[in-house]
Amino acid sequence: MNKSPEEHGIKLRTREHGSQKIKCPECQPPHNNRDNPLTVTINTEGIVWFCHHCEWRGSYFENGKTPFTLPKQTYTKPQSPKQNSSDKMYSFFKSRGITKSVVDKFKIFEEKGWFGFQYFNENSELENIKYRTADKGFKQTKGAKQILYNYDSIYKKKSIVFVEGEMDVLSCEMVGYQATTLPNGAPKEAKYNENDARFKALQNCPLEATKIIIFTDTDSAGKALHKELLHRFGKDISWFVRLPDGCKDANDVLMKHGETKLKDILDNAEPYPVEGLYTANDYYGKLHDLYDGNYIKPLEIGIDGLDDIYKIMTGTFHTITGIPNHGKSLFLDQILITMADNHGWKFAIFSPEHSTEFHIRRMAQMYKQKAFDQGFSNRMNKEELDQSIKFIHDHFYFIETKDHVPSIDLILSIAKSSIFKHGINGLVIDPFNEVSAKRVGNTREDEHIRDFISLCKRFSRIYDITTWVVAHPTKLQKGTDGNYAPPSAYDISGAAHWHNMADAVLTVHRDFETSTTNVITRKIREQDLYGKIGEAKFQYNFNQYRFLPTNQRLATNWEDISFD
Repeated sequence: MNKSPEEHGIKLRTREHGSQKIKCPECQPPHNNRDNPLTVTINTEGIVWFCHHCEWRGSYFENGKTPFTLPKQTYTKPQSPKQNSSDKMYSFFKSRGITKSVVDKFKIFEEKGWFGFQYFNENSELENIKYRTADKGFKQTKGAKQILYNYDSIYKKKSIVFVEGEMDVLSCEMVGYQATTLPNGAPKEAKYNENDARFKALQNCPLEATKIIIFTDTDSAGKALHKELLHRFGKDISWFVRLPDGCKDANDVLMKHGETKLKDILDNAEPYPVEGLYTANDYYGKLHDLYDGNYIKPLEIGIDGLDDIYKIMTGTFHTITGIPNHGKSLFLDQILITMADNHGWKFAIFSPEHSTEFHIRRMAQMYKQKAFDQGFSNRMNKEELDQSIKFIHDHFYFIETKDHVPSIDLILSIAKSSIFKHGINGLVIDPFNEVSAKRVGNTREDEHIRDFISLCKRFSRIYDITTWVVAHPTKLQKGTDGNYAPPSAYDISGAAHWHNMADAVLTVHRDFETSTTNVITRKIREQDLYGKIGEAKFQYNFNQYRFLPTNQRLATNWEDISFD
């Protein structure tokens, strides 16, 4: 039956052509009411929708046309195997410290020299079979749904171990710990790519665990997987283990040191230091990594002049200020686009002062360095427009809420979801005054700002992202020449907290006499690591829609552009 969206209970924001994300009448409630999981697309052909939470889909055509639906994802289900076994198979697992009872419990079988590991969903239905040989040949069911190994046993568990391979799952089982693993092993490096098929199993297999012991291999790939999992789960529920010298994974410990040692390692897993009091020994591994140079290093943005005084370090909080219409938001856009282009970073942006489509328009011009609008000789063509849209789609996620002035808790909740689902590296709140200023009880304004910054800083550290907050100054002082002096974080309402609590403070200030924009680093917490106190001068190039160092272009007319 060709029922309209309204007849299905869908509440469209608009009937204009395009896509919108809204509430799903099929799963809300009980699904989180803050989420907007239903994507609705409207064009000249009709309306189609799909819920990314409950996977409800449908379509509607006016004028009695035949409706269509999006093609449903289909998977190949393997045939239930014959439970073949042999002395050779049991002998192999015994050599790895795994008993016959555990092999049988996991329904491992042998088929033409291959050992088969069966992947069951939460309903104990077979979804995939992964095969391996004794000498590490691997294959799995072609076209199978990617799920976690042992998912039927661990999906409702509050405490699990996340390892790197089926042998490690069996090893944990030997000492009474339930574990799981991805079917496709570890990546060569951590890229936090939402489209990485390796992590599709995580999307297909929601977990209820409140404690996850990450026990990956100690080689470079294992460390990369550890970072990926930590990024997705967050430090607040993640634990880590310390391995004996010469051991690379759980099965290695079992074979070399036995069950007692492996159990002891898991029993003594340690939480990540999210908050509280710790000793130097809690940072033993990190200190040795620092000593050996094995730590996350700051990234140069790739903007000449700025790189000398300002670099990006994950886990940090940055304040950006400046007089209105002096270029704060525009310059920050250039930082983000350059980071996305040079380093593949992704960002969640809360910027309600700007219409999202016009914000994307501005970013498209900056990315392609061509005009968007009609009447310009260097206007981008439609192919270039589509290239820009794809780039922005791949790297930027725009936060919009039903709340007129959302709370910081809501913004961080959406940002957390974007970390899990899309692997974002940075969060932008532009500006601070568009976030709810509602205070609890007799909380003073400065205390509210202190708590706001503390929440953002803690969020940045836990999820290892960089957060930028644009805050307008409230006190403007004129210099001796009659012009407004570049403000500092002390000129923002809440004053000292914006400067003292930030890891970095930038002022973006426009000099009308010289037609330059000056970027001033007012504070860098770890100087010489990710910057230093200084100033970089830029001029805005109207043909390239970018700020360029002053030695690369001449001054031009500033009156034709809005900066914030």
